[in-house]
Amino acid sequence: MPPIIEATGLTKHYGDVHALAGLDLVAESGRVTALLGPNGAGKTTFISAVATLLKPDSGTLHVAGVDALRDPKAVRRTIGLAGQYASVEEAMTGLENVEMVARLFGLDKATAKRRSAEVLELLDLTDAGDRLVRTYSGGMRRRLDLGASLVGRPQLLLLDEPTTGLDPRSRMELWEAIRNLVADGTDVLLTTQYLEEADQLARDVVIIDHGKVIASGTPDELKGKAGRDVIEVRPRSGSDLAGISEVLAGVAAEPPRTDDDTQRVSASVDGGADQLATVVRLLDERGLVVDDIGLRRPTLDEVFLALTGQPLDPSPTDPDASADAA
Repeated sequence: MPPIIEATGLTKHYGDVHALAGLDLVAESGRVTALLGPNGAGKTTFISAVATLLKPDSGTLHVAGVDALRDPKAVRRTIGLAGQYASVEEAMTGLENVEMVARLFGLDKATAKRRSAEVLELLDLTDAGDRLVRTYSGGMRRRLDLGASLVGRPQLLLLDEPTTGLDPRSRMELWEAIRNLVADGTDVLLTTQYLEEADQLARDVVIIDHGKVIASGTPDELKGKAGRDVIEVRPRSGSDLAGISEVLAGVAAEPPRTDDDTQRVSASVDGGADQLATVVRLLDERGLVVDDIGLRRPTLDEVFLALTGQPLDPSPTDPDASADAA
């Protein structure tokens, strides 16, 4: 199958800000592609271009085989879009919300009602369909917003940070809904600030920075590009975190990282197995007792840090900043 998205040399400038700076990106059909990048990297600008909400200054962009710059109306018939925040009407029921969007798509009343019922069933909202949306939880609202973007049966679903602000349980419920959509034949392009989300959902991950793609591949391929294993240590006593960090600093390829929440210290190393044996010996010599120590592959967070030089901020993006410099 041809790529669902194929972008070549896309540029978009806002004054002196180069939101897209010659971006080349291919998203294959039949899978979830995750777009990662720090705030201001170009994620929202690219999503807006694919959605035909803005026109790039130069380059080519094809969506589902259609030239998005020459025939944006045809592209709009193939896509659905769910933004960072649920756009639902609280004074209406869940079913009424989806039916309203279906009618805006141009469906007749009977077809709109049937499709809306199908969408609510797909997203496990049938029992809540007759309830006012003001009674919905945050996770239910996000799923309803997702349903509204699906009622037109898009070939490509664009999700811009779909789980922003959700609690862990609601996030996992939405993940399952997205998996079901892909299994049912919908292609998905999502931006996310959560590396775990990309690892869980995406077959392909594209990392962009300063308006360009700097790395792409499967999560495992990207982890392999980090080139180093990670030694991770959890002490029995939190007071030993500093001492363990000193030990790891002696063998690490870069400064160790301490996570005060999980009470763990980790460090990237060359020659992981040999260095692990050295760390065990040094910890024993210093009398530092640990509850857990191990050697693992890098996480996507660590890959992202290695490639961009900065951690991915898990906080929601500022809408105004996204519009001006995404």
